[in-house]
Amino acid sequence: MNQKEQKETSQRSETTLASSTTTSSTQKRTSAKTQDEAIKKLMASMSLEEKVGQLFLARVPVEGQIESIQLNHLGGYLLFGRDVEMETPETLKEKIASYQEASKIPLLIASDEEGGTVSRLSRGTDLVADAFQSPQEIYQASGLAGIRRDIQQKATVLHSYGIQAGLFPDADVATDPQAFIYDRTLGLDADKTSEYIKTSVEELKNQKLISTLKHFPGYGNNRDSHVEIVYDTRTLAELQTSDFLPFKAGISAGADSVLVSHNIVTSIDETMPASISKPVHDLLRNELGFQGVIMTDDMDMAGLAEFIPQEEAGLAALQAGNDLILSSSFQEQIPYVLQGIEQGVYTTEALDQSVYRVLKMKMDIGLINR
Repeated sequence: MNQKEQKETSQRSETTLASSTTTSSTQKRTSAKTQDEAIKKLMASMSLEEKVGQLFLARVPVEGQIESIQLNHLGGYLLFGRDVEMETPETLKEKIASYQEASKIPLLIASDEEGGTVSRLSRGTDLVADAFQSPQEIYQASGLAGIRRDIQQKATVLHSYGIQAGLFPDADVATDPQAFIYDRTLGLDADKTSEYIKTSVEELKNQKLISTLKHFPGYGNNRDSHVEIVYDTRTLAELQTSDFLPFKAGISAGADSVLVSHNIVTSIDETMPASISKPVHDLLRNELGFQGVIMTDDMDMAGLAEFIPQEEAGLAALQAGNDLILSSSFQEQIPYVLQGIEQGVYTTEALDQSVYRVLKMKMDIGLINR
């Protein structure tokens, strides 16, 4: 082939590549536009009460489970140990299917499945063949390849039951084995944790499972906010150069959601738990650039429950910038949110923005069809 022929061949290849790239970009824009139109059409058909209900990922009540879905128009159910430990694979599938049948808009079904000490299904009766291992155990045995395989296997199990969210990966950087959160983390520095988070989010996306980065702004080596109000006194510079890095890696990889802790991070907000702190949420949106669903940690945890009455907590969380509330007290919180809208302290514009994000997340994983 002479120089002229080589040049012509090269030009044709470049043209083909450019055309392929343009086609791909056009398809993505068309898909995004179609999704946007579908979400807005769905929202236009929803009542105010239905919209507010979408913002609650509720703990399954002991009684009236079906009625609670219908009366409160819930966005989803969060499974705890009591919801799975007496179930067989067949009865759990049937129970979750009955929840979905009762809901006008498909429910997000979630269960904490980090692995290790935090796995609801592993505590059940034959719900998984082998208990889910912790990220530390997997990483030490087989590195990031093992993390990918674990998520693939976990996805098969979760999909089989109708669960779309495992509320992981844990993006906290904890290096002290005595720290409360240590066993749930990779136990390594920010750079290694960032690699783990990136890999996890990518594989969760491949498996059509919702990814949830937690616990923003980063637990570090602090105490347990399940049992007490926790003050984190680290500087913002410390957080920016360490704890924020895994969250940034997850966001860049396309994380669906970020879960915010109840710790009071004094360098960002001296007075409010992060879960109801507007400065914390503004930082997550503006400095880290996250545009997906922000959710609270469980609102019943002492780190928040001892700070604000549960009735008021849901509205406070939405005012701070959350899109989804993990709630056991939704029966009291939802009327309080509706009252807040009526009084103008929580706007319908903010409501619609959060509902849009929640519906988009559901649509992205195929839970809602376009």
